[in-house]
Amino acid sequence: MTQQSPGFDLITRDRDSAVLMISGDWIQGNSHQDFQSLKEDLCCIVAPELIVDGEQLGQWDSVLMAFLLQCYNQCRDDGIAFSMRNVPANVNQLLEVASTVPTHDPGAAPGSSWRDWFDPEHLLRQLRSATVDSLAFIGELCIALSRLVIGQASTRFSDFRHFCYQAGPNAFAIISLTSVLVGMILAYLGAVQLQQFGAEIYVADLVVIGMLREMGVLMTAVVMAGRTGAAYAAQLGTMQTNEEIDAITTMGISPMEFLVVPRILALVVMMPLLTLYANLLGVIGGGIVAGGMGITPLMYIAQGEGAVALNHLCVGLIKSVVFGLLIAVAGCRSGINSGRSSAAVGQAATEAVVTAVVYLIVADAAINIIFQQLDI
Repeated sequence: MTQQSPGFDLITRDRDSAVLMISGDWIQGNSHQDFQSLKEDLCCIVAPELIVDGEQLGQWDSVLMAFLLQCYNQCRDDGIAFSMRNVPANVNQLLEVASTVPTHDPGAAPGSSWRDWFDPEHLLRQLRSATVDSLAFIGELCIALSRLVIGQASTRFSDFRHFCYQAGPNAFAIISLTSVLVGMILAYLGAVQLQQFGAEIYVADLVVIGMLREMGVLMTAVVMAGRTGAAYAAQLGTMQTNEEIDAITTMGISPMEFLVVPRILALVVMMPLLTLYANLLGVIGGGIVAGGMGITPLMYIAQGEGAVALNHLCVGLIKSVVFGLLIAVAGCRSGINSGRSSAAVGQAATEAVVTAVVYLIVADAAINIIFQQLDI
């Protein structure tokens, strides 16, 4: 069968409508006129409607659909009505599907303009959207935890054990380094002032109380936010990109129960243990500095024992549980709500760390105020 070369002819004699006559075989391998030649003519027509007539159309495939979609988009941009006649029904259906989703315009993305950040209405919309998403996530998490309590959740103990190992023993190296250094910094800061009064021995009290109540748990939480919180966001974001979460939902399994709950429980369980470990190493780091000031290890230990109190220890452990929950929630929420691209996964990891750090600072200040009012 002889193939006819594809072509088109724009007829603009009628003021009410312009007619685009399509002829020949619009298939792969046949050379056809470029859309740019038609685009210039479309910009010059004064008719309010363009009618595509396929009466002389032969064979066709995706080449024709790509050409028609360009025509449709150009007419839409110019405010010209677009319609077709004498074309196969499949052409109408495919064009309808292709034109249902609007073309992505990066310049039109919400918040893309710097002026939006000085627009109170825009900021309120952003705040409202973030609040609604957070409340929805917390509500789903509460439901999942309640189902876990009554034994009806899809949470697996093997996943919980794996995430405990990931958040606990795997973090020992970085926690060890930061804790020792923080203890040494506390001791140096205290030594500068205490040496003026000849009270260097009280460096032990400063380091012990500072590590138990504040610095041990806070520095551990910051490290875990950058390490584990970002990892949770990246893992869940990658699963969202690969449509694994959609597959889990299709199988009737709750992603909140299967993916989020074991991660949150693992971090909440491991944070108090990591905090105790960080406290111990911080006190050891302070002892290293105290040794350089002429304080013997026995003197440092004896003075430090007097500063250890149950209320100081409990304050740090309570903070560790709260911080672990906040870090896990921030990481899992960012990952679950991530977009479906590599850039979105990176953005989710960044958002998880920033959000977690903000949560930690606010929660730490609030807890300190509460304990001060309770005289703890």
